[in-house]
Amino acid sequence: MTRSELIAELATANPHLRVADIETIVSTIFDGISEALARGERVELRGFGAFVVKHRDARAGRNPRTGDPVEVHEKSVPFFKAGKELRERVNHGPPARAGAGAVGTGGV
Repeated sequence: MTRSELIAELATANPHLRVADIETIVSTIFDGISEALARGERVELRGFGAFVVKHRDARAGRNPRTGDPVEVHEKSVPFFKAGKELRERVNHGPPARAGAGAVGTGGV
């Protein structure tokens, strides 16, 4: 899903909000996550997952085309670890809503 698809889906689900407001909200959230990661902070969204910055040491690598050795400098990379609820939704579908019937019935 792209950013524009996310905004379109949120606009459809929330017709009382203007698309411009939704764009601002989405941009603010993504910018906040990016800025926190740039500062080396961990960002945790309960039920979704956590974004962290991992540091990779310098190492000797190889050019995949020529096979020649190359020096790979140390770097920091963003890393996402999915939360338990997200993993369960991906593997088993969305959870049933509380009070909406038996588990797995889709709230029928």
